[in-house]
Amino acid sequence: MSTRKLRLGAFLPGAGQHFAAWRHPNAKADGILDIEYYKELARTAERGLFDAFFLADGLAASFGGQVESGVGDKATVFEPVTLFAALSTVTKNLGFIATASTTYEDPYILARKYASLDHISHGRAGWNVVTSHGDAAARNFGYDRQLTPEERYGRAHEFVSLVKALWDSWEDDAFIRNKATGQYFDPEKVHAPNHRGKHFKVAGPLNVARPPQGHPVIVQAGQSDLGRELAAETAEVIFTAWQTLEDAQAFYRDVKGRLAKYGRSPDSLKIMPGVSPYVAHTEAEARAKQRALHNLIKPEAGLALLTGLLGADIDLSRYDLDGPLPDIVPPTRGMVSRQDLLVDIARKNNFSIRQLYEWIASGRGHWTIVGTPVQIADKLQEWFENGAADGFNILPPLLPDSLDDFVDLVIPELQRRGLFRTHYEGSTLRENLGLARPRNQFARPEPAFSRRAAEPELAGDLLPTGGPTFGPTRGGQSGGEHIYQQVVLVGSSTVSQQDAVDKAIARASVNYPGRLRWFEIVDSRGHIDGGKVAHWQVVLKIGVNLQD
Repeated sequence: MSTRKLRLGAFLPGAGQHFAAWRHPNAKADGILDIEYYKELARTAERGLFDAFFLADGLAASFGGQVESGVGDKATVFEPVTLFAALSTVTKNLGFIATASTTYEDPYILARKYASLDHISHGRAGWNVVTSHGDAAARNFGYDRQLTPEERYGRAHEFVSLVKALWDSWEDDAFIRNKATGQYFDPEKVHAPNHRGKHFKVAGPLNVARPPQGHPVIVQAGQSDLGRELAAETAEVIFTAWQTLEDAQAFYRDVKGRLAKYGRSPDSLKIMPGVSPYVAHTEAEARAKQRALHNLIKPEAGLALLTGLLGADIDLSRYDLDGPLPDIVPPTRGMVSRQDLLVDIARKNNFSIRQLYEWIASGRGHWTIVGTPVQIADKLQEWFENGAADGFNILPPLLPDSLDDFVDLVIPELQRRGLFRTHYEGSTLRENLGLARPRNQFARPEPAFSRRAAEPELAGDLLPTGGPTFGPTRGGQSGGEHIYQQVVLVGSSTVSQQDAVDKAIARASVNYPGRLRWFEIVDSRGHIDGGKVAHWQVVLKIGVNLQD
């Protein structure tokens, strides 16, 4: 029996993941805007002990050519934070991961929305960080074309850091609410980020108390190199799309290998590939379910879906549906990794255009598996136990049928093997995912560790931009501990040098909760940009318990 348990998300949009699911006789064609229908999906997911209900989101009605062709059911959808606030009232343990854009949203408003959802749900909120893609969304926010990936991800790094600072505006024990004295909160425990960066200027503090989880869980879904780096720095869960064990293993190693330079342990990030399962008591029945949905795809709908996912300026209707994908697919400014994945699928399998849109109709490029409960569990277990996944984001092709099938047939098989929980471990999304609650970056840490030696005098030299940097290095093992050198950047020009050091120590203690034995301050410097300090750089040497 396994002691490590896999994590499961449920991606439940409307009639299901399959592009033609809404046409199926068992589908609720108008379910995508029916709150009672969504309540039933949430209850089923909680009955199956899923970690979270996840929804993607876009900021245009025309994804996949839906407005032009009129063939898709997802041109109009609920705003996910609003929907999840309602669904949290009919569930107790199920988490809710809503998608929001760092390109078009505002950090203060986003921080406020997600903090509110975390309070309303009693600690079950998660934010799926996306940079958004597609010119249709750009045109809704004053742009003619979408920004380049480099521009979008540059903004995203600053955006996420700022949102976390806003969530930390209030310390956990800031609110006194003493009726006798009239003191409602302690002003010493309120912290305005006073952020001034390349993209944003936000004073703060946030006008919502610190979320129950400290921060809602940060999720990210990018597979490009830019997306991987953003995930390594900021994410706690990654939703990803791979077709083979070998590719999934390579991604898993790559992203986990990037964590150390941000002072993070491998367990602080859960990698959960997407899986679209067709399950039945026999493999033949499962394949019949898949074929029934594929038969409902109108060619114009399949082409619209494929064009949208390729993100390219190409008219596939000019080509033979039963011929190959054109040799030249124009590069995209949108989802670069998804375009690469789809082209790779087509080339490796010698798919025609029709076969390619059928292949992606339910998984959108994610792994599609077809079989019995035992066959499905075998494949999930193989990935889970061989360094390819910490869990999976399940994409049921047809709702509610495919979700019911997975909960009633696959979950019991995973439980029988000791791979999946039989009850929720906690009441918050973090607790159930096995993620630590972050400390407040502005609060002075309660010392559970000691200074190893006398603190050296702080270096006051100011370095020009582009001056020396300190790469984090991992020392050896000694006396039951790891020894690390960790670089911490404190991105605020308004704090003092000593405050920057205090924040660096606080962040180190958050990264290794209960395991930080000692620290030494190696160096502390301000970096100059435009004649003033742009940020502080603090270098720590820390000793961390090997256990756990």
